[in-house]
Amino acid sequence: MSLTAHHLYQTCKNQMKTIQLKNLVAPILGGVILIGLITVLSLSITILVEIDKQSRSQTDNDVRSLYNPKLFFQPPVDINLAASIHMDEVMSYLNEFQRIASANNDTRAIGSTGFNSTIDYINDYLTANTNFKITKTLFPVLPTRLAQAPIFISSINGVQTNHTYSQSELTAEFYQMEYTTSTNFNNYVEIVVIPNVGCKDSDWQTTNLSPQNRVALVKRGDCSFVEKSALAAKYKALAILIYNDGTTPNRTAVISGTLAENNTVPALFLTFELGQKLAEAAERAPGSVSVLISIVRLFETTIPVANVCADTPTGDATQTIVVGSHSDSVPAGPGINDNGSGSAANLALAVALARLFRTPTYPKYKYRVRFCWWGAEEVGLLGSKYHVAQAKNSTVTGERLSDYLVNLNYDMLGSPNYIFGIYDGRTARNDTPEQALTGSNRLTDLYKDWFIKQNLPWDYTDFSGRSDYGPFLAEGIVAGGLFSGADDKKTEEQRNRYDHMLGQGFGGIPDVIYDPCYHKACDSIQNINVFGYKKMIQAAAYVLEYLGRHQDLKTWLYPSTEIHQFTARSYKAPTTKQHDFLFSFE
Repeated sequence: MSLTAHHLYQTCKNQMKTIQLKNLVAPILGGVILIGLITVLSLSITILVEIDKQSRSQTDNDVRSLYNPKLFFQPPVDINLAASIHMDEVMSYLNEFQRIASANNDTRAIGSTGFNSTIDYINDYLTANTNFKITKTLFPVLPTRLAQAPIFISSINGVQTNHTYSQSELTAEFYQMEYTTSTNFNNYVEIVVIPNVGCKDSDWQTTNLSPQNRVALVKRGDCSFVEKSALAAKYKALAILIYNDGTTPNRTAVISGTLAENNTVPALFLTFELGQKLAEAAERAPGSVSVLISIVRLFETTIPVANVCADTPTGDATQTIVVGSHSDSVPAGPGINDNGSGSAANLALAVALARLFRTPTYPKYKYRVRFCWWGAEEVGLLGSKYHVAQAKNSTVTGERLSDYLVNLNYDMLGSPNYIFGIYDGRTARNDTPEQALTGSNRLTDLYKDWFIKQNLPWDYTDFSGRSDYGPFLAEGIVAGGLFSGADDKKTEEQRNRYDHMLGQGFGGIPDVIYDPCYHKACDSIQNINVFGYKKMIQAAAYVLEYLGRHQDLKTWLYPSTEIHQFTARSYKAPTTKQHDFLFSFE
């Protein structure tokens, strides 16, 4: 009982004693008054207890939701989508992706028969198991894969060294840059060291030797790789070598840097040690350092790559929920976690929803749901970028960017040393349109609320646009999603917290990356943590159903009265999935 209720009780009790003493001659009247006071007391206590309970409930909600929990809509019927997804079906999808990869040189990368077979499987399965409207859209891509390992040989004062190429940054001295052009030097070519970091015309105009018909050596820093390579082309360099700057321990090895798709210059990325060695030798004796380079691309012209989308036949097409995942792997492996896990989860959501919509007891959603499988994510989010660009220019109702309410993204959900990672809306890039921030933060809280209700641990993960939600978010579309971790290490605190909440042994291994097979040949069907994967799919189903049943989703995601509150935002350095176009920027 609260202090207020207790005080009321004592007051009433004293009043009853006074009445009894002063009105002995009127016992009936006193009895009536006593009964009335007891009734008032009872009602007062009931009201106060209810207020107290509601206050505690509101406090609990405040812990779960940072952005006005009063606006969280409670679905009027039982939730069934998560319960209708069967893991044996989901694993059968992953097994089919593995079978496809195994039959096609262990890859499902764009430009391979493995990728094309993946698209055919998704398309055919949706056709056979849903009544959704399925659209397959082709767009041109210039694949960056090489036909063979590149060659890089240096000559310093006549001493030649054949440098090491490897897929491993621990052993590689050099690596090709995405969108490098092919080249095959017949003879050694002199290098010229570009002063500063090669970001200004003046850097290229004040060299000891002219960059024209020479190989430019440029240190990483300040501007993007795209800008450096554009200046190399402008000053007619035969090739560009960009080397790491060594400013921190994690800026010494090779990285997979990305240039513009229309780049015209052969380009390699060198370790800090190798780049510094070449630069110092060339500065001591200009003209004494030369290199021999061979780069042969597998594709010299564009190829068609497919996006597949499937729309529910009901729901308002001008208010669309987009659920996306990418269907391609990297060339190095089958890509069963990255991103077979997201593709299979997306397929499971679509099929389960189609199955429920066929039952008379499951209410249709007010909103159209569009499930999409993007192509060419691994080479720069090209499928989702293409889709967003087309929608931005479309005037067809249902195909316009303005018809999209939200994008849910699922890219890696089954990491073996997993976290239950939730995209943190507060880490959106500073240039994210303001209109997308409130809803994105509410999605963060909505996912978090599910994990809390299930008594499961959870973690925030970076939300700065490095997966297929990025193009949507950049255009002001609310976005959110889940991520089980890639090449960052699980901390001891995370292991202990997950062990405490899930049980001993379920917390994983500290100081080991979330997915030790990330972008490797071992990203196979054995690379999935089924327990963690199941929980992530259930969370995805919960959020989709919650949004689908919302009475006024547009207002909930885009409350104009609150947008002004998010003008001040912080940006966190990326700590998660580091591929795609991450290294397009210095």
